Amino acid sequence: MRRTSFNDDWQFRRKVNPFDELSGEVEPYVDVFVPHDALIGEKRDPDGDPAGAYFPTGTYEYRKTFTVPDDPAHRRVAIEFEGVYRDAAVFINGAYAGNRPYGYSDFVIDADEHLNRGQENTVRVECRNGQDSRWYTGAGIYRDVWLHFGRAVHIPVHGLRVSTTDIDDLGAMVEVEVSLENSGLSRETVDVEVLVFDPDGKVVAGGIVPVTVAAAGRALSRQRLYVNTPRLWSAESPSLYRAGAEVRVGDELIDESESRFGIRRLQVDPLNGFRVNGHPVDLRGACIHHDNGILGSATVREAEERRVRLLKEAGFNAIRSAHNPMSVPLLDACDRLGMYVIDETFDTWNAPKMDRDYSLAFPDWWERDVESLVAKDFNHPSVIAYCIGNEVTETGSASGGIIGRAIAEKVRTLDPTRFVTNAINGLLAVMDDAKAIAAQRGQAADDGTAINTLMAGPMEIMREISASPLVTSKTAESFGVLDIAGMNYIDSRYELDKTLFPNRVIVGTETFPTTIDRTWQLVRDNPHVIGDFTWSGFDYLGEVGLGRTQYLSPGEAAEPAPFPWIAAWCGDLDLIGGRRPSSFYREIVFRRRAAPYLAVRRPAPSGTSPSGGPWAWSDSLASWTWNLTEGTVLEVEAYSDAEEVELRCNGRVVDRKPAGVKNRFKALFEVPYELGTLSAIAIREGQPGESFELESARGEPRLSVVLEPAMGQHVFVRIEIVDAHGVVMSNRDRSVHVDVFGPFELVALGSGNPAPTQAYDLSVHDTFDGRALAVLRRTGDGNGRLRIRAAGCGGADVALPG
Repeated sequence: MRRTSFNDDWQFRRKVNPFDELSGEVEPYVDVFVPHDALIGEKRDPDGDPAGAYFPTGTYEYRKTFTVPDDPAHRRVAIEFEGVYRDAAVFINGAYAGNRPYGYSDFVIDADEHLNRGQENTVRVECRNGQDSRWYTGAGIYRDVWLHFGRAVHIPVHGLRVSTTDIDDLGAMVEVEVSLENSGLSRETVDVEVLVFDPDGKVVAGGIVPVTVAAAGRALSRQRLYVNTPRLWSAESPSLYRAGAEVRVGDELIDESESRFGIRRLQVDPLNGFRVNGHPVDLRGACIHHDNGILGSATVREAEERRVRLLKEAGFNAIRSAHNPMSVPLLDACDRLGMYVIDETFDTWNAPKMDRDYSLAFPDWWERDVESLVAKDFNHPSVIAYCIGNEVTETGSASGGIIGRAIAEKVRTLDPTRFVTNAINGLLAVMDDAKAIAAQRGQAADDGTAINTLMAGPMEIMREISASPLVTSKTAESFGVLDIAGMNYIDSRYELDKTLFPNRVIVGTETFPTTIDRTWQLVRDNPHVIGDFTWSGFDYLGEVGLGRTQYLSPGEAAEPAPFPWIAAWCGDLDLIGGRRPSSFYREIVFRRRAAPYLAVRRPAPSGTSPSGGPWAWSDSLASWTWNLTEGTVLEVEAYSDAEEVELRCNGRVVDRKPAGVKNRFKALFEVPYELGTLSAIAIREGQPGESFELESARGEPRLSVVLEPAMGQHVFVRIEIVDAHGVVMSNRDRSVHVDVFGPFELVALGSGNPAPTQAYDLSVHDTFDGRALAVLRRTGDGNGRLRIRAAGCGGADVALPG
């Protein structure tokens, strides 16, 4: 079927109880553009759930009116929702049309029987969230919506599939499957033509076959087309082809569909590791949540592309979606920019983690949700593996073996071209036993916080349990159903399992950011360990304070992050895409950055010491601009892969210390603060090499405003407080006011601050360490203008091109 965007002209409100409406208490609808996060604009509750970033729960309604012509071209009509969070119920002209419990699945509503053709129709969607996830989910119609229409004989949604498994140096066989459906009362024979276009748009293969479709039946056209000397897809060279299918009766074109795809060969084994097109690849991976920071959970296409671009620039070549299926725009970006993807199904199976989570729907819906995942992913070359769960509690039991095998085989039936993994946490799989061991070591672990308590506790206890025969035996079946053993925080098994399970291939599906030097060395030293996925690549909303540093007095215990904390604060990149020191450290560990890097720890309050768990990087930033008396001693971290690093302040040598692999790529210096230049020089074989500098900002602050290259409907504007030379004044934070003129609207304004006091939907927001970000959306044709003001910094007027 043809499709057209169905994102415009929606209205939205909090759900009103029908009895309230009878009494006249009606909350009005407001106009919105979807994708739309119903939750991000809600007022947060200081007494609310920190896992959900202190946002409230709610039930929401969306509605939209539309007209469907009464003609043969609209014989079949369907509405596709790429994601509604969650428990969506869809009504057309007041009649129930369908539902979907899972908030991350693409689903299609057949609209035919409910439509008034040639007249106005109303679609209404109800959805809700609350006590169902361990992170910020957002709510509402947060992904794209499409209207599909076609004739009696048509290609259904997701009816074009392309696979390329037979590849050698001379060419590739491209297999194109075209599904056909016939809603008519008589059989019909049609011609199906398929063309393959190379990355330059040139036709390189094609074929035509007749297909007869029975009345009220289905048929499948499968054509194998040969492509000479193809340009192979990889993350390093993301060449994309296009397959187009046309359905004709005689000379009349009655339907068409097309899809991008890549020609590439995937292999994995314990001796050669993971290979793409015959070349070994180590997965430099980032786990990410589905939200887009200050935009909330709304799947803004340009934000998804920006996220992939920034992660790739930071040295990653792979993404794992956590803990749910990725959006289509994110997959499109991974295809275009070159990023390997592990796409994930569920965070729970039958056993719950929250009061109202997906486990309530899992028994009845998991097969349909797996089908939805695979149908969405099939043509995306970036997808290399499906992950069938995350830290699922059943994985240490026989019932978990049964469920895991059923899901894995379901995936293989739907898509035999990719690998199957599962993100298994050995501690969680043996939780009751682990708590007993922890108790023997004097570490408390109650039922509510046991897993995080154990994982954030002494590393030796966690490593001992993870490598124990107990975990070996209890997880053997769950690992045994997989092509790749996904391991969360159990790197102590990597080398052990090479002996115990010589055919086992391992990927670190989730690892601590603070141990990347050790886990990456295990990847480099062991071919059967194919990669590492840090928690996390991009900071995210919810699980507040997971990676924060607390400053504690002697004897004081750490506390959960209080309101107004909003973010986990454990990403290599912050909520607006700024690279934190851990990102540059990781790039050095990956051997992708030769120059050293400097980060300065924030001074601890008097009488306190910093404390953080394994997800917490040091509380540092790359700045030599501080509101401190000169001579105040600061701790300076220097990262380098060189044997030594030399630190200089205003040209004077402060000290030279070991770095490189033997010193965990890090040296710590104590430096009396003085304005000027702080420099780090890599010392290789006794000789100075690459260098890095931090400059102190001086003089009066001013605004720096940079429009990122426009990629579509949304525009991203970086705002910084700088000195006359462009050095960011990280010590001069202030409120930024934004006004937008012309055919644009302000969608979000915020910073990387993990504990902001202002909402993101206001026209004023404080900078954080001198930086902020504004996101605008085009609403019409023509040019616009952006005016930004900050106290003591003057203003900036920026033209917004049409």
